[in-house]
Amino acid sequence: MDSKGLIIRTNSPNETQNLAESLSPFLAAGDVISLCGDLGAGKTCFTQGLAKGLGIGERVTSPTFNLIKEYRNTLPLYHFDVYRLKKPEELYDIGYEEYFYGEGVTVIEWGEKVSSFLPDVYLRIELKRLLEENARELRITYRGERWKDVVEKWKKTDKRYSTSD
Repeated sequence: MDSKGLIIRTNSPNETQNLAESLSPFLAAGDVISLCGDLGAGKTCFTQGLAKGLGIGERVTSPTFNLIKEYRNTLPLYHFDVYRLKKPEELYDIGYEEYFYGEGVTVIEWGEKVSSFLPDVYLRIELKRLLEENARELRITYRGERWKDVVEKWKKTDKRYSTSD
């Protein structure tokens, strides 16, 4: 994982969604985003913002019991929730490669559980609940030049970020 990244604080679910929505214009087919964090940290909330930014009108919910939900638009969104996987190899059963290397954007909740299956180039967002009820800290890191460029463009859209050490 590249050491440079962003740390962004949001103070409400709406701010978290707006932040994710601001990332959407920079996304392309084949992009993979790994969302990490405890239960209730805001992973689904972040995905809802991405979906809105991608012009997806459907209600986005966590696919905890389905493992994956597909949302179709010009740029499809493939929403994984791998919390219930007993072992990462279960990804083979659903043909994960068609999603990870497909025509849409793949978002993986609990991505740390399948880190050995992630592509060489991906965005990692760790969400953490802060002491204030709705406040979140998002630690954003990445692998690959593609995401380095995206993060540079993205951070110009939001002045709340700080560069991590």
